[in-house]
Amino acid sequence: MKILFASSECAPFFKTGGLGDVTGALPKELAKKKEISEIAVILPYFKNEMKSEYIELLQDEFYDFVDVGWRREYVGVKSLVKDGVKYYFLDNEHYFGRGQLYGYYDDGERFAFFDLAVCTLLERLDFIPDILHVNDWQTAMIPFLLKEKFSWIKAYHKIKSILTIHNIEFQGIMQGTALTELFGMGMERYFEGVVRHNGMLNMLKTGILYADRVNTVSPSYAKEIQTSAFGCGLDPILQYVKGKVSGILNGIDYEIYNPETDIHLAHHFTVDDRIGKAKMKESLQKRVGLPVKAETPLLGIVSRLTNQKGFDLVLTQLETLLQEDLQIVLLGTGFLEIETAFKHFAQQYPDKISANIAFDLQFAQEIYAGSDFFLMPSAFEPCGLSQMIAMRYGTLPIIHEIGGLKDTVVPFNPNTKKGTGFGFVNFDGNVLKDTIMRALLLYRNSPQVMNQLIKAAMLEDFSWENKSQRYVELYQSVENER
Repeated sequence: MKILFASSECAPFFKTGGLGDVTGALPKELAKKKEISEIAVILPYFKNEMKSEYIELLQDEFYDFVDVGWRREYVGVKSLVKDGVKYYFLDNEHYFGRGQLYGYYDDGERFAFFDLAVCTLLERLDFIPDILHVNDWQTAMIPFLLKEKFSWIKAYHKIKSILTIHNIEFQGIMQGTALTELFGMGMERYFEGVVRHNGMLNMLKTGILYADRVNTVSPSYAKEIQTSAFGCGLDPILQYVKGKVSGILNGIDYEIYNPETDIHLAHHFTVDDRIGKAKMKESLQKRVGLPVKAETPLLGIVSRLTNQKGFDLVLTQLETLLQEDLQIVLLGTGFLEIETAFKHFAQQYPDKISANIAFDLQFAQEIYAGSDFFLMPSAFEPCGLSQMIAMRYGTLPIIHEIGGLKDTVVPFNPNTKKGTGFGFVNFDGNVLKDTIMRALLLYRNSPQVMNQLIKAAMLEDFSWENKSQRYVELYQSVENER
């Protein structure tokens, strides 16, 4: 099979979150599979976000023009090959030569251009895939465009499409007239209600209806988004096409996230020799100015500080928790009121909490490696990578049992003494506090059991090598429908 990924971000070139991690790790793992003959990834060229070491490797392929409604827009095609994957970058200074990936008033137009460019250029790229794998709202219109606008191109008729939803909260909503003004099409599908949702053009809804398969980033999230509680208004659409909806858990890149070789760590360790982890805890305490106490449990937080991530809930219990013998190291940015509240507690309890309102990759790795517990009480979580990284580094997650968190962390069972972390079901402040207290109690009173949990967590297999085979099977199931 020939596979083409279309995405708005991809590590290590540019990313804002989990989508970039997945697009960075999954294709290079698929490139190793015997069932995959060729694999390529097509991306916008966000040159201001890309390191010079990669820009220097780029080859100019060709340039062309794309019609965006009445506008005729330039598109330059650049490429590079890395880890067995060919990466194409579509260049347009007006749309992509900006300071960040998203957050502009014309994001809908920017990605309408990108989707049109992908469909326009496939023939010239000489890469007609068997499977075109699109991701989130930014590329969700491609299956629709292939079947409606570009259906006259014979070479496209056999292309099968898969849409992965990484976060259903973001849907790509525009005025219905965008169908004409940007995509250069008639309004029939809008008036029929096919691409319309709540009186607007909805790019993600369109992708859900037109893709041959829809999958998301964990089995639990695939079920959750078919309910009104988590579907963000698209649950009736997903229920309508539920026969083609599935969930495949994300993985993490084991070459990058490896406590034995991580370039960001001063001290390395393995599941059988964790002396380096104890040293990482000591150096982390020193770095943030907390008392160096090996016996005091250290909770790490690396996250966006938002309500979705559950930190409004944490703040309702923080005063009580800080009366305990514990330490907290936080790294992240987000809602101003949450940032301010954490900074306040750090000033009030300087020996117990360090609030670092920033993001720093090395610092993040030191927190994963040096903490005893990792706090991740998300209100909802499509998959989550941080809990998997934490477990890989022997740091036990404390999680809300939802979405991908539920699928990756085995909550400690006091009867069997088994688990890989701690979980709570009811999204309630007191329940969260009680869960943290149970973890602290086990840390103090049962070091042997803690040791067993840490080993079990470190031995879990969250590698993309494991997960990528599920994608091969998904591709094959679509191929078999030809």
